[in-house]
Amino acid sequence: MPPLFRLHRRQFPPPKPRFLIEDWEPVYLRTWEEGRVLEKVEAALAELAHCHVCPRHCGVDRLEDEHRVCRIGRHAIVSSAFPHHGEEDCLRGWHGSGTIFFAQCNLRCVFCQNWDISQQRSGETLDAGRIAAVALALQQRGCHNINFVTPEHVVPQVIEALAEAIPRGLRVPIVYNTSAYDSVASLKLLDGLVDIYMPDFKFWSPQSAKMLSRAKDYPKAARAAIREMHRQVGVLKMGRDGVARRGVLVRHLVMPGQADEAAAIFRWLAEELSPDTYLNIMGQYRPEHEVGRAGRKGVLRHAEINRRPTADEMHAAYTAARDAGLWRFDQRVGA
Repeated sequence: MPPLFRLHRRQFPPPKPRFLIEDWEPVYLRTWEEGRVLEKVEAALAELAHCHVCPRHCGVDRLEDEHRVCRIGRHAIVSSAFPHHGEEDCLRGWHGSGTIFFAQCNLRCVFCQNWDISQQRSGETLDAGRIAAVALALQQRGCHNINFVTPEHVVPQVIEALAEAIPRGLRVPIVYNTSAYDSVASLKLLDGLVDIYMPDFKFWSPQSAKMLSRAKDYPKAARAAIREMHRQVGVLKMGRDGVARRGVLVRHLVMPGQADEAAAIFRWLAEELSPDTYLNIMGQYRPEHEVGRAGRKGVLRHAEINRRPTADEMHAAYTAARDAGLWRFDQRVGA
């Protein structure tokens, strides 16, 4: 196996001492040694029997392959898995982040850029052993972490896969890459298994969440979820090579006309979590999926977000974050 955190001639800036983590090992190793992983599997599968894996609380028996909003039954569907070089520098490093993309989603974002994955059954149904094999193969390729993407609706299946992968040699950080529409109960089952939480924080107002993601309770659920993530792992910390090892990394996608919501999110992060919260302010929004499509009488759907954010809106987002007291912003060093 190649070194997991091999240095490169173009090293990222070293972290400040208080954000440096020395003598790191995956949190799940201690949980495994304490004999708690299989207990978590049992509890997680119980969530599937009368499904309350996410805030939707559908109540169907997914152990019997029933499904509702997320359209996933007993086993997860993996749409793709590969070393991802487009993630944040502190995740992708030099060998990539080992992304495992799950199909389907518990949200219905009208602007989703991955709608062909999130809203369609795209990929292969894999049991726990096969997901574990995928993760171990990505580790073998030198990926700096295993990055579970859109896992909110398949937390039990993720825990099952980790229970298979840990005794078979998994040793890199686990990244939980989520919309933040997560159940706190499910997140508590992940306590001691996940090293890095990477939630989006999309909307502040229930009205925006209902209109754009069809989940009016998203802001409340996201606040509770992100607070629990921070309780478990704290602010983001790196190794001396600048690659993340443990903590929370929050993403916020700047959207047209939502400057006030962004500012409210940033204030909450600084006041309720920490001014040291690591934040990626993302500018890649573009009209996708349902946005800009002709609706009744030829009227364009969601016309208010049928454009890209302006330079002024991006500048305003950074200004609002700084005004809130945040200062650890993700910036790409180099490809």
